[in-house]
Amino acid sequence: MYTDYIKSPLGVLEIRASSEGVTHVLFTTSKKSEINTNEITHRCKQQLNEYFSGKRKTFELPLDQVGSEFQKSVWSCLIQIPFGETVSYIDIANMMDKHNAARAVGGANGRNPISIIVPCHRVIGNNGILNGYAGGIERKLWLLNHEGVELKGSIKKLKFES
Repeated sequence: MYTDYIKSPLGVLEIRASSEGVTHVLFTTSKKSEINTNEITHRCKQQLNEYFSGKRKTFELPLDQVGSEFQKSVWSCLIQIPFGETVSYIDIANMMDKHNAARAVGGANGRNPISIIVPCHRVIGNNGILNGYAGGIERKLWLLNHEGVELKGSIKKLKFES
């Protein structure tokens, strides 16, 4: 396994990759592993920096996702959500032709180990409400604001303190 870290506007992100692709992009409070990079972690770090600076809307990285077939199916749907758009858990279930699986979709979405690149932050409740996010709801809100998503209701734009 290869590991590197990036300081982002949302705090430190840990990037992990195999020789096949990115396996994890996770929020962390500190560097927990020794840095051991490869071309994939380098490209991931570069593309995340471009995303945060507003120069990148899509990622072009090989992924090496580990999960159940259902989880991988959900994560595959997440990758199809365009920058600056949101969908609901029900929308993902319908994309998969599993119309009654919105809760299971939510569970798989919450277990996505490749934050931002596999954009689980773009999934919201059917009623337009922001639901949980493994990195914290403030980070989800920041990411959606960064992408120009107009949110309903009284949700205000937050400045994330890293």
